[in-house]
Parts: sequence; structure tokens; C-alpha cells
Amino acid sequence: MNITAVTLAALTLASTASFANAAPVTDVDYLRASRCRGIAASIGADSAGIDAYLKSASNSRTPLIVERGSEEFAKAKRQGRGEGKARLASEFTGACAAYMGSSGALASS
Repeated sequence: MNITAVTLAALTLASTASFANAAPVTDVDYLRASRCRGIAASIGADSAGIDAYLKSASNSRTPLIVERGSEEFAKAKRQGRGEGKARLASEFTGACAAYMGSSGALASS
């Protein structure tokens, strides 16, 4: 009984510590993730991880930042129509990986 209580207390402290170490999402992170979502849309990649990230981060954003995020999404999506798809795919697998979580694979065409 005593071992169970100690184990439970240790697990609770460990989970609290890892939650406390999570960095808050900044407005810049939100805007970068919005761009990554636009890139994903333009190259046909799975954006479920980015969508979840943006959904959780949008709760604490001002309307101005949310609107700017929509603009970044549209801009990145437009850039994918041109010749820069290879550059955008590289950006998606590189810089955007931080916002993808566990899903970030390109959709098979």
C-alpha cells in the first residue's frame, strides 16, 4: 500500500514537472504554424498535427494575430502554385516539423 502511494506521488510530480516545462506558444510560433499549414495545403501534405497545434494555440490569441495567421496561410498556399514547390516541401519537412506532432507525412499522389 505504501509503495503504491509513493509511486503515484512520484508519477504525479513527474507529469506536473513536464507540464510546467512546456514553453508557451508565442504569437510568432502561431504565425509560423499558420504558414506551415498553408504549405501543407499547397503541397498535399497531412496537416492534422499542425491543425491540432493551431487549434490549441488559437485560444489565447488576439483577433489581430488570428487574422494575420489566416493571411500567412493564404500567402503560403499561393506560393505553392508557382515553381517553388520543392522549396516549400523542404521548408515543410524542416522548419515545420516542430508544429506537426506525430503526423507530418506527405500524402501519396
